[in-house]
Amino acid sequence: MSKFGELLKQYRLEAELSLREFCQIHGFDAGNHSKLERGRFAPPENEDRVTLYAEALGIAPGSDKWMTLFDAAAAERGRIPSDIMANEDIVDKLPVLFRTIRSEQQSGNIDLDDLIERIKRS
Repeated sequence: MSKFGELLKQYRLEAELSLREFCQIHGFDAGNHSKLERGRFAPPENEDRVTLYAEALGIAPGSDKWMTLFDAAAAERGRIPSDIMANEDIVDKLPVLFRTIRSEQQSGNIDLDDLIERIKRS
């Protein structure tokens, strides 16, 4: 199962909707949506499609759930989220982040949780 698919299923279940119910209400194909939730289909390339799913799930734009869903879709597609890429200051700092992660991987001392905490504190 993919993280994106897991989130879709989790949010749908939180809305107390069966797969068929959810798809019928929102006009999605139940077979395809099932494959998406189980990670058999990759997350949509088009952010408008992710927006459609998020809105159908009743997720508030800009909320943690919204951002988590979009971030999972982007990560699984091997992309950096578009809102990150739109911020020139962040984009300028991404190479340093990538080098830091690689350096810690090569030294065998990588602790992503620690790195995340350090980033949050800075």
